[in-house]
Amino acid sequence: MESIWSQTCELTKRPALSKDIEVDVAVIGGGMAGILTAWQLERAGVRTVVLEADKIGGGQTKNTTAKITSQHGMFCHTFLAKKGEETARKYVQANQQAVEEYKRIIQETKIDCNFEETDAFVYSKDEGKLMQEAEAAKRLGIDVSLERHLEIPVDCTGAVRFFGQAQFHPLKFICELANGLQIYEDTVVTEVEDHLIRTSGGNVLAAQIVFAVHYPFLKFPGMYFARMHQERSYVLALEGAGKIHGMYIGDGEEKFSFRQYGDWLLLGGEGHRTGENREGGCYMRLKETAAKLYPGSHVAAAWSAQDCITSDGIPFIGIYTSDRPNWYVATGFQKWGMSSSMVSALILKDLICNRENPFADVFSPSRFSAEEIPHIVKDGKKAVAGLTRRFFQIPDETISSLERGQGAVVTTSEGKVGVYKTEEGEIRQVDIVCPHMGCQLSWNPDEQSWDCPCHGSRFDVEGNLLDDPAQEGIQCSGIQE
Repeated sequence: MESIWSQTCELTKRPALSKDIEVDVAVIGGGMAGILTAWQLERAGVRTVVLEADKIGGGQTKNTTAKITSQHGMFCHTFLAKKGEETARKYVQANQQAVEEYKRIIQETKIDCNFEETDAFVYSKDEGKLMQEAEAAKRLGIDVSLERHLEIPVDCTGAVRFFGQAQFHPLKFICELANGLQIYEDTVVTEVEDHLIRTSGGNVLAAQIVFAVHYPFLKFPGMYFARMHQERSYVLALEGAGKIHGMYIGDGEEKFSFRQYGDWLLLGGEGHRTGENREGGCYMRLKETAAKLYPGSHVAAAWSAQDCITSDGIPFIGIYTSDRPNWYVATGFQKWGMSSSMVSALILKDLICNRENPFADVFSPSRFSAEEIPHIVKDGKKAVAGLTRRFFQIPDETISSLERGQGAVVTTSEGKVGVYKTEEGEIRQVDIVCPHMGCQLSWNPDEQSWDCPCHGSRFDVEGNLLDDPAQEGIQCSGIQE
């Protein structure tokens, strides 16, 4: 399940760290946020190194829909009501500045990454919401219009159109931007203490440390696991679906994402909280939607992404915690990783260089508001449910009832285990306790993985780690049926 980006771009392999080094700033994580932050710091004269556990762009960056936009769904009216005009305006301005910064970098460095300026639309069936959103957007200083006729074949009343947005090929961009940076791939960070980073290949001594790892893997300090959850979403690259001009996202129950890349139309949707997998298969339902909307089209690629969702709808960007003033974090990008990555790079550059940034307070991880409490309680209950389910839920499945190519939590004489039956009839038995915080994993039939409903860690059928915050895999053994 490679994304269209992975299929159309091969990144240069970089060496692993094999010695102790000392730098001004160490960036942990080689995704879009990490690479952009390192690039901005280097141009500010700060010696920076990037430490990547796998390969750059190999996490969520390769699975994005790659919309560069300040249009983040039907959010303007809600932000105004909940956060006030000053915060809402700064949030929008920070993200629009990110769009403009992408344009500037690509134009000045002449990066060939299929960059295209286009407009972004949020569509809805609700006339009232559309009117409210357009009015709120204008109040926040956004150049918008209310459109009634759209290029996409969806049932809606219209859409709010944000002018001056963009889209691109994220891996082609990151490949060029990484040239000239000091990057170590296949370098797993095992421990961070004060200014010292211990890795699988050597120690790094850094005056400042940036955690740009999608989901912070340290439980303490910060307790980011209590302030975020993770969600999955799915994307199809369709051939024979025609072409559209613009980027679209829906509002309401049936909300789908649309954008064009070359001859492929990218259709996204069927999102859900990680670990809470839906009956019938998300890919299957998305393919059924594609067949309905674009008869005669066929799927050229299918993939999924995972997003960190904060309690109040704003990413955490800034100083990690008050007692770690030399640590920084960039996480909780919702479903808008491209603009949020640039927002992170610009804010972190200014903080590290002791410059004032007008938007830093909006994204500060130290912020807290009453609106977070219900979300934290809700997520906390899900975590507790995951922990207690490990001990008390008795599944109906048994090993003998499993179909080939299926997995389930089953009861054995030794207790509960996760079991997957290969197409050849072999059994892959795994420990279903997530090593992050002990929740019971659930089977994801769409992607044949073991997913944690508490904090979003994922593992393949062999027990190998797929997604953080867990930092290690789960035990696996193979037996015959």
